[in-house]
Amino acid sequence: MSKRTSSNVVSKAKSEPNVEEQKQMLADDTRHFSMIRMLHLADLITELNGFCGVMSIFSSMRYCLGPPSATANLWAALAFMPFGLFFDFMDGKVARWRKKSSLMGQELDSLADLVSFGVSPAAAAFAIGIRTPLDHLFLTFFVLCGLTRLARFNITVANVPKDATGKSKYFEGTPIPTSLSIAGLMGYWVSKGWIGDNIPMGVVGQGTIFEFHPVVGLFVLWGAMMCSKSIHIPKP
Repeated sequence: MSKRTSSNVVSKAKSEPNVEEQKQMLADDTRHFSMIRMLHLADLITELNGFCGVMSIFSSMRYCLGPPSATANLWAALAFMPFGLFFDFMDGKVARWRKKSSLMGQELDSLADLVSFGVSPAAAAFAIGIRTPLDHLFLTFFVLCGLTRLARFNITVANVPKDATGKSKYFEGTPIPTSLSIAGLMGYWVSKGWIGDNIPMGVVGQGTIFEFHPVVGLFVLWGAMMCSKSIHIPKP
């Protein structure tokens, strides 16, 4: 859901180098920390989105290493995700406010979204107990759908119809941050103690190679919706 790439009017401002010029600047600049020097304020906010995603994953891992009764790290894993959404929303606002955008910032936006809204929800699902080998395949499918959706967005965003301000009218496929709906559902399960052996709907095929948790189907459905070309979500 890269808001930065949807605001082409910002990146085309006369004061900003074009795509080829930005590529050349990145290639020619050999100073120490040259990559950091070229980041705009909006890019640093995007980095905070990625920070939240990584911290969510680490919190899920810490929960797996501790006693099942200690859910503080699990709550932290779920809490970092909406903070990531806040920074994902703010980077586009700041880019439009300052009328500054960068080619690297557009790529950072998609990569941060994949970590915060793709990998971290899958890691939290693993932490609460959705972790049979078949569950792993379904969760991987979800993450790869998010990866594919973001890659397609970066390529096709220029072809999506625009409004008078140059902003895309809709998203093709469900935006990846909507996976926070599943994260919210998992938060409800945690509050009820429905984790581990008490996950809703239980386990199918227990003791066989086809053992899996039916609720993992939510991730499969969401992944398919993200990759759909026929689903158009109007932009706010």
